[in-house]
Parts: sequence; structure tokens; C-alpha cells
Amino acid sequence: MEEYPEELRTPPVALTCLVGCPEVHPLITAHLHSQQPPINAIALPDFSKISVIPPKKPSRDASGPLAGIIKRDWLSKHRTRIPAVVAAIFSSRDISGDPAQWLQVCTHLDNLKASIRGRNTKLVLLLLTNWDNKDDTSEECILALRKRAEVDSKNLIIFVPDHEEELKQSLSRQVPFIVSLSFKVFGLWTVFGELANTYYRDEGRRVRTRLEKKNYTSIELNVRYCFKVALYAEFRRDWLEALKFYEDAYHALREMVGTSTRMPPIQRLVEIKAVAEQLHFKMSTLLLHGGKVLEAITWFRQHTANYRKLVGSPEVIFLHWEWLSRQYMVFAQLLETSSFNDALYVPSTASVPEEKPTEWEFYPAYYYQLAATYLKEKNTCLEFALSMSVDVGPIDGSAESVVASAYLGQYSRLLEHGDAFIMQPLTDEEYARYALAEGKRFQDSFEIIALLKKSFEAYSSSKAERTAAYCGLQMAREYFSLNDFSNAKQMFDSVANLYRREGWLLSLWEVLGYLRECSKGMSSAKDFIEYSLEMASLPETTGSVESFANDCGPAGPATLSEREKIHKEAFEVSRGDSELNSDEQNGAFKVKSDYPLYLEIDLISPLRATLLALAAFHQPMVKPGAPSLITISLRSQLPINVEIDQLEVQFNQSECNFIITNGQKPQIGSVSNLQLGRRVETAPDLVLATNKWLRLTYEIKSDLSGKLECIYVIARIGPNFTICCRAESPASMNDSPLWKFENLLETIPIKDPGLALSGQKAIQVEEPDPQVDLILGSSGHALVGESFILPVTVASKGHAVQSGELKINLVDTRGGGLLSPREEEPFSSDNLHVELVDMSCDTPGDQSEAPSDKIQKIQPSFGLISVPSLDVGESWSCKLKIKWNRPKPIMLYVSLGYSPQSDEPSLQKVHVHKNLQIEGKTAVAINHWYMLPFRQDPLLPSKLKSVSETDQAPSLALNEKTMLIISVKNCSEVPLRLLSMSIETEEKSSTCTIRPQQEEFREAIVNMPGEEFKKVFTIFPKVNSTKLKIGTVSLRWEREQPHSNTTASQVTKHRLADVNVELPLLVVSLECPPHAFLGSPFLYSVKILNQTEMLQEIKCSISDSQSFVLSGPHSDTMLVLPRSAQVLAYMLVPLGLGSLQLPRVSVTSVRYSAGLQPSTVSSLVFVYPAKPHIDLKPGDA
Repeated sequence: MEEYPEELRTPPVALTCLVGCPEVHPLITAHLHSQQPPINAIALPDFSKISVIPPKKPSRDASGPLAGIIKRDWLSKHRTRIPAVVAAIFSSRDISGDPAQWLQVCTHLDNLKASIRGRNTKLVLLLLTNWDNKDDTSEECILALRKRAEVDSKNLIIFVPDHEEELKQSLSRQVPFIVSLSFKVFGLWTVFGELANTYYRDEGRRVRTRLEKKNYTSIELNVRYCFKVALYAEFRRDWLEALKFYEDAYHALREMVGTSTRMPPIQRLVEIKAVAEQLHFKMSTLLLHGGKVLEAITWFRQHTANYRKLVGSPEVIFLHWEWLSRQYMVFAQLLETSSFNDALYVPSTASVPEEKPTEWEFYPAYYYQLAATYLKEKNTCLEFALSMSVDVGPIDGSAESVVASAYLGQYSRLLEHGDAFIMQPLTDEEYARYALAEGKRFQDSFEIIALLKKSFEAYSSSKAERTAAYCGLQMAREYFSLNDFSNAKQMFDSVANLYRREGWLLSLWEVLGYLRECSKGMSSAKDFIEYSLEMASLPETTGSVESFANDCGPAGPATLSEREKIHKEAFEVSRGDSELNSDEQNGAFKVKSDYPLYLEIDLISPLRATLLALAAFHQPMVKPGAPSLITISLRSQLPINVEIDQLEVQFNQSECNFIITNGQKPQIGSVSNLQLGRRVETAPDLVLATNKWLRLTYEIKSDLSGKLECIYVIARIGPNFTICCRAESPASMNDSPLWKFENLLETIPIKDPGLALSGQKAIQVEEPDPQVDLILGSSGHALVGESFILPVTVASKGHAVQSGELKINLVDTRGGGLLSPREEEPFSSDNLHVELVDMSCDTPGDQSEAPSDKIQKIQPSFGLISVPSLDVGESWSCKLKIKWNRPKPIMLYVSLGYSPQSDEPSLQKVHVHKNLQIEGKTAVAINHWYMLPFRQDPLLPSKLKSVSETDQAPSLALNEKTMLIISVKNCSEVPLRLLSMSIETEEKSSTCTIRPQQEEFREAIVNMPGEEFKKVFTIFPKVNSTKLKIGTVSLRWEREQPHSNTTASQVTKHRLADVNVELPLLVVSLECPPHAFLGSPFLYSVKILNQTEMLQEIKCSISDSQSFVLSGPHSDTMLVLPRSAQVLAYMLVPLGLGSLQLPRVSVTSVRYSAGLQPSTVSSLVFVYPAKPHIDLKPGDA
């Protein structure tokens, strides 16, 4: 598309011309370009330059012959030289000055009108003035200027550029001729646009009148008139009319084929195709930019179908394929670069065919691929035409004088005649020689590669691998034809990978043939032999070879004889018996002893068919040092038997490697140079027949525990050729896609069918039985908070311990992990349920110093410590300190790894594993509750609210004593010794008094399992608070271990809930002696303390009791003054003995509707029969 001129590739833009006052030209042209649609402008500094506008040519004689269809520069002329509007710019001084200046203005106007006369070009006047002297320009002068120019009032604009605000106000008063600087430019664009549309509409109407009246004598004029009307419509942005007349021109042009005799046949067809190409390009551009992709594709299919068979004369048939290739390339570029534009919306005019386009026709890659195909066809025809032509030499001088004619698609010879140049028409023979000479000058291979590369990349990004591979194959062929073997090999390799995966045999054969030639051109012996062996190992093809014989690449047809030929050639080169001559200057290459050849075949290598190596152990597991059988099976699909000189089998344990030699061949050169100490076996023969297994079974021993795996089987053929094949297991062997569906006799790699199906190339060598005991000492359950000590003992019984390591792992038995579920918290020891704190070890008595390589690592759930060297019979122990922060069961895994022999540190270690489940339990459960003083009950404000006790925090009375009961229960299964208990306060001491705050027990209190211990504290709140922090109970305890004096004490803490401290409204106290005597009266009183500022009315009543004689009021109402107390006294005489229930007292506050019913416990008193009489003699005291 870049070959097309710019005026064809871009939409037509209206053209104006500015004459005079060059200082305002930049402002006007810049703004005209910035508008939508833009307007181009020719800027002429003065009126003497108006001659650049070409004058109107006289009308052509209709009876005369036509020279062509469309002039080549007609569109460029209307876009760059013939303006639709001419703007004459004058200064106010020119029309308001002396008469000489006015006469000059009139002269300029007359010359300007004469130059545009006959073209219907519109004239606009622009008068430039200043704000200071705007009134100097009279209306008479302006009217005279307008009449002289013969323009309407709307086509005369006055500029006042030096006072913008005043001009904006003038606009608001709708002054018709004065425009501000910003509004002036917009006004100019509007005026220019309207006049330009009028000009192009009139011009198009003039030409369309000829079409409607059929005022033309030839089809060429019909095409030309339709083309002009369409272009004028494009200038006006009338896309529908433009598309309609482009279609009319295209259909009229199609009628010229076979009917026009104006030019010789070859050049006539070239001209018709050039005009059709330009018309179709215009239609495709309009449709694609209007969003009509389906219609554009339909037109393109019709366009190519119309001209596909118009190939022209045989000697220039290559021009047809070049033209067709260009159509596909340009349409692909249009699809790639076009985007829908609402301003270019074109209604659908094309009918959708019954056969809808395929999916790929909507992608540019499809057209790029066909463009490359037709361009390659052009090259083929051009080469044939050059070979048949005898007139085209290396440099044809006559072709230099041929130039493009004035008409589109025509060429003429430029001749010098005196001082002038004349254009001489060409004959078809001359044009054919010119076309051949031009075709010989240019090489299209690079353009073909560029087109195929675009298509290849597009198909690859769309995941269309097969189509992309086809484009890659065509691109690789072009590189190959240019002797660019590096790029060709890269593309051929990419294509070959897909063909191998898909199993396309004949296509792969062709690509491998090209790769062999590329490797020869690059002097790469390794690549040449690899591709040769792969080709020789391909399956045989039957029945379809003859049909592909002409398109099978440089290797020829894929027959058995050709495979055998390639096989022999590859092994001759590998043995150094022959050398291959590469292309051009690269010379010959040969495999020599200085540069031996080494090939590797892995599990995905395409050479697996060349040599497949399987290894299978006969037993899945074996003891160290015990023999085991291994079978090595080899198979090749090469057409000729291959004799191997030597086989080497390699394992992951190098001590097990061994070599198999061929008993039928003498060992020569490097083949006989074996490593010292390497095991050597001899086979009767090592010959690989086609599709037959070569089975070799040998005995293998390993002294190292662990995995023993066969890794490689290395075959040496000749002194300089080695094939290293990765060993596979028979159980996991997969066939190549190329051989999966071949009709071959299937044989098993191992005679034992069970082993052939389940055999593995690896065997497990067991560890030797350990002769070291690993003892874990357990002391029962662990308790939360304590450091649990676990002794670990290593005792040697039959093995010496060398380089020993002890690994400790803590694992949650429930699989939940050892971390707390509070994931938002940062990692610390506080959010670990269980952690390994320390490891301490003992050094044997005969070792005064620890080993220099001692290892000790501790993590919360993992520990590693080195074990010193131990002789047989010695032991070593260490202690693990594990701490439980929360109750959790864990599994402790202890693993000991050691070497039984110090002189062989490379031997694998022997391992001993032990595990122990430890349950971490809570040691003690601490609870607490509050109690009021005996026979005292305060009335708190919080008790008057209707809140459930479960939702209400404990409430304490301000400045009143409260009892705090701490309960400690032993939840473990072992006795505990309680050492001390204290309350750590968080608030200041002035807020609350606690007695005792800390108490060390004189003798440790033994708390048995399930037993509960209680401790009483006294609390005296001093401040009124809704959330008083009492503190945290801290209990220090230890296990009860009578025979151990080293038990460490642990501390368990229990935080006391916050309490609500309130001033009690009323405090009721019952006062009574602790005991009474039968028949002896005693005082029983009720004290009511009012701590409010209000008078309180109290109702008090007492019930009768059969156990007492009561003296006092049974029911009474009293008034208690603020901040005072009232006492109600009763005299009671007991009538019975023992624990008796006192008369029930009920106290009710009228204001708060709250009553007091003393508890049963507080209403009991013990009655004795009589007072004890103790006679004290003098001196007894």
C-alpha cells in the first residue's frame, strides 16, 4: 500500500488559497488543519503569485480519440493546485488610503477573477483592520470593495485582531461582519467549508449531468466521469454517493475487457487492471472504514474472480500474478489498519453472497499468505519467460528510457527531440522487453519472506499451528533458495517439530531433506548425521509415494531404497570413510578423531526410533551387597543392521557402571582405552536388526543404600562416533506418533511378559539393619506452662557411630499445625502451642573435648544436634526441653543418622527412627467469685436495672469490704505442690486495696488430682468506676516428685474480670451474737444505713418463729435521714437447742421498690443448754 500515492491512500481534503497579507497565513492555515474535517490551504504572499493556479483548459473535441482512461495526476491536481475557494486578504489602509492604493486593489481583484474564471472557484474577501482605527473604514468603502469583487455580504469578513474582548461583545450584539480572533478562525472555517462544498457539489453535478444525458462517446469517458463524480462526492464527505459511482466506474471498466481496441492488447489489459485496482482500493477503503467488513470481503472476492483468469499474453503472464499478489497484499493491509469510524458510516449496498466467507477471510494473515503464493508464482513465470527470451541481456538500455505516461496504467518511451522531450507510445513487444528487464532487476524473495512472516506471526498468535507451519515451510523454502541456511534451518526445525507431533510422515520427510541440505551448507556434521538418521528411521510409505514424488523435497521420494541410501551415507560420514562437499565457499567436512561426533537421545528426541534403550531390574528391592539382575534391551528402526563396537551402561552410582564389548570385533583406538577398575563384559555380538530387540542380561551389585537407577546406555560405533541414549523403563515406554499406527510385528523388550509390562529402570537398595538403640524416656503427660524434659539416649550395640546426627521434629497429631489460629498476630513464641526450647547433651567420658564439626540447630518445631563418635558398647544421651503454651497433643519424631565405618565417609548413613506421642494438658484451672461480708447486704444502683446477670459485670460496693474467693483445681493426673499465690494489680494502689496481696505458703500445699484448693482475699474498692481492673492471679506450682530436688517451679496466671464499683444506696446489716443460751435473752437488731442525699422510707417486718420468743414490733415503717443510720432492735429468747432459724426479717425500700430477704445461712444461730461454768483457782490463770 505504500506504493500508492498519498492522495490515493488518504481521504480527499478541500483546498483553499490565501492571497495577500502573509502575516496572518500561519494562524489561518494552522486552525484550518486542526478542524474536522480539515481544510488545506495554498498560501501566496502577494497577488503576483496567482499564476500558480492552473488556468482552465479548453474543452476536448468529443470526436477525437481518447489517449487514456484516467489521468495519473488528476487527483493530485485537485488536492494541491486547484483550490475550491480563493481568499483575497486586504488591509484597511489599502481601501481607505489614497486613490492609487484603491486602484491597486482593483487591479489585484481583476487579475484574481481572471485567473479563476471558468473554474467556478469561489471568492472570499478578508479585510484586516485595527481596533484604534476601525471607525476609519467607512461602510461605503466596504460596499465598494464587495461590489468590485462581486461577492455577497456573507463572503466579506473584517478582522480586528488587537482587541478581542470588544469584538466578542460585538458578536453578542450579532454584528454581522466583525469577528474576534478566536471566532474569526471558526467563522473562516465555516465559510470556507460551505463554499468548498458548494464548489465540489457544482462540479460533481456538472459531470453527473453528462452521465445522465449519456453525453459521451466511449466507455473510457463513462469510467472517467464516474470516477470524477465519486471523487467530488468524497470531497463533500458524501460516502454513499462516492461508493455508488465507484461501483459504476468499476462495472463500466469491466465491459471494456475484450471490446476496447484503443491500445495494443498487452498494454490495454495492463491499463484496465491498473484502473480497476485503484477503483477497488477506493471502494474497499470506504467499506472498511465504514465498518462494512463483510461487504468489503464480498467485493474483494468478486474483484479477484473478475480478473483472476485475465492472465494476458504468455510472455508477460508474470505481470498478472504480480498484480494479483498486490491485490491480496493491499487488502490485507487495509484489514490490518482500518478501524470503524462513525463519520465514515456507509450504508450497505453490496449483496451478501449465498456462500458466506470463511472465518479466515476476516484475518489479514489469510491474504498475506495468498499474496506470497501469487508472488512466488510470478517469480516462477518470470524465470521461465527470461529463459525463453533472447532479447533481454544483462542490462537492457532501452528500459531506462521507458517512463510512466500521463494516464494511469500506461507507459511510453521518453525521447529527446532538440530542446524538448516527446513521449512515444510503445508496442507490445517493446513493453514486454521492458517488463522482463524490470522483473530481472528486482528480486521478490525478500518481499515473499516478509509477507509469509506476517502471516506466520498472525497464525501463531491465533493458535492456528498447522496453518502457521505451512507458512513457515514456505518461508523456509525462500530462505533456502537464497542460500540463507541459518534462517532456513531455524524455520524448518520449527515446522518439523509440529510434523513429528502430528505424525505427518511425507511432510516430515520433505522438511528433513531440506534440513540435511542446510546442515551441509552450514558444514555441520552433527546436524547432518542427526537428520539423516531420523530420515532413515522413518516408517515405510506405501501407495502414496508416487503421488508426492514431484513434491518431496531435495531428498527424493520416501522409499526404502532412498532410506537405505541415506543410512549408508550417514554412517560413512560418521566413521570418517567419506566426506561431504558443502555448498559454495564452505568446503568439505569430515568426522575426524580431533572432532569426534557425540549424539544424545533423550525421552523426547526424534532419534528414539534410531536407538531405543530400555533397562529393567528383575527385583524391585534388594539388600546392600546382594546381586540383582538387570536386562538392557536395544531396538533400532534403521533399514540396515547396525553393528555396535562397545556399550557402556551408566548408573547414578558410578561404582556400578560397566562396559559391554563386541566379541566379534577387535577393540581399536579409543574404544579399547577403558578406565581402570571398570567392569568389562563381553557379548557374542552387538548387532541391531531392524525392529528387533537386542537383549542383554547381567548381574549388578550395590553396597550403597538408596535408589539405584540406570541413567544412560552409551553406544560407540567406530572410533569417532558415540550415541548416548537415556535409559527408559519398559513400564513407561511410549511409542512415537510416527510409529503408533504402523502395521508392524509387536515384540516385547524382555522375554518375561510381566517384567516387560511393569519393569523399572530403578531399584531400591535397602539400608543395612541398624545396630544402635534409640531410647526415648517418657515421664507421662506434659503440663501447660512447664518445661517438659525428655531424655534421649543413643546406645551402640553392634555398630560404631560416626558422623551421627540427631533430628527432632514436633508434629501436630491432628494436622492443624503448632501455631495458634490467631493468624493476624505476628509470629512469636506466644502464639505457638508447643515449641522446642533447648537441647542439652552429655559428652562421653573418654572425650574431653567436643568434636570440631558439632552441629546444633534449634527451631520451634525442629532441632538438629550432632552425635559424638561412639564405639561399640558406648552410649550418649541428651535432654530435650519442650514447652507447652496451650494444651495440645503432639507426635515427637526422633531420627538418628550415622555412618558405621569411619574410613568410608562416602557411604550412605544408617537411620534409626523413633516416635512418641505426648499429650499436653492444662495443669490447673483457676476460678474466682465475690462474696459480701456476713449478714451485710448493700443495695447497688445496678441491681435496680432489668439486666440479666449473665450480661452484667460483677458489681462491688464502694468503700465496703468484699471477699474474693480464688479456687484452684488440679486438672492433671499427677499431684501438684502449690508454692505461692498472689494478685498482681494493674491499677494504682489508691483505687483498690487487696489483702493479702501476696502469700508464700510456709509449707507447700499438695494438691491431688481432681482436688480443689480455695484462698480468700479481701478487696476494699476506693473509687467509683464502671470498669475497675482488679488484677491477675499468679499461682506458682511444681510437680510432686519426692525423689527429685531439681523440679523447676511453674507459674500459671489467671486474669480477673473487670468489676463495676458503685456507691450503695442503702446498706442493711443484721447484728446478732454468734451463739445463744437456752432461756437467756439476746439482742437481734437490723441496721439500715442511708448513703444518699434523700429521705428514705423503709418498711420493715419480722415473722414469728416457734423456736424463739420475740419482743418488738412485727411490722413498722420508718424514715431514714440522708447520710444517717437507723437501727431496729428485737429481744429474742431461745426455746430450743442446736442450730435454730432466726425469725425472718424483710426490709423494703419504698422509693426504689427493692426488698431484702436475708439468706438462710445468715439467719442461723446455735443455742447451747447453758453457759459453761469454769472455776478458776488462784494461780491457775
